[in-house]
Amino acid sequence: MNDAAQSPKATFKRVMLKISGEALMGDQGFGLHPPTVQRIAQEVKSVHDMGVEICMVIGGGNIFRGLAGSAQGMERTTADYMGMLATVMNALAMQSALEAIGVYTRVISAIRMDEVAEPYIRRRAVRHLEKKRVCIFAAGTGNPYFTTDTAATLRANEMTCEAIFKGTKVDGVYDKDPKKFDDATRYDTITYDDVLQQHLGVMDASAIALARDNNLPIIVFSLDEPGGFRGILAGEGTYTKVHG
Repeated sequence: MNDAAQSPKATFKRVMLKISGEALMGDQGFGLHPPTVQRIAQEVKSVHDMGVEICMVIGGGNIFRGLAGSAQGMERTTADYMGMLATVMNALAMQSALEAIGVYTRVISAIRMDEVAEPYIRRRAVRHLEKKRVCIFAAGTGNPYFTTDTAATLRANEMTCEAIFKGTKVDGVYDKDPKKFDDATRYDTITYDDVLQQHLGVMDASAIALARDNNLPIIVFSLDEPGGFRGILAGEGTYTKVHG
């Protein structure tokens, strides 16, 4: 019997996993930490083995962050394009890690670079998902001034995902930073409007509004918790659900 046959039934059929570039750098201050990339790839595989169709968007902040470059005097559009290229590097690293453990993966770039990634064609991407390939969407939306959070929400809607899973350093959304305040309270559920009004920083405002307008739930969970991604899809674990 294979792993998929032994796995519990997943609560979602197709999901978007959004992680930051910083999640790939482990304890380093920058760049890629191969053991961390491999650990996250194993988390993705464990969910893939449940029969779930997976899209991914990975930020680029471990290599270059457009806003930071802009703040240091670089022209914003140029800085954002550099950030988009950083996301492609992260996507290729994750593709390599996933394929090394037997998960077929496609990197799909919003900026054409045919030698290293497929161009974004919605129907082709949907077909990859139907064939149980993991699709990693790179280069954001292909436009400056849009974050990878917004790109993840856009692609999740285009791919008709049932939820966005936002992997973070903490196990949900809190009323204040749990690493600074011992009395921080975690929400089990919270509305899109409350996230926006309280400036809770789950995702940027454009992403939250796009999710709200399309009634796409956001599941915020800890990517540092081993088995957390799979556990939530099996109906367990600790997380916050952002919904209407």
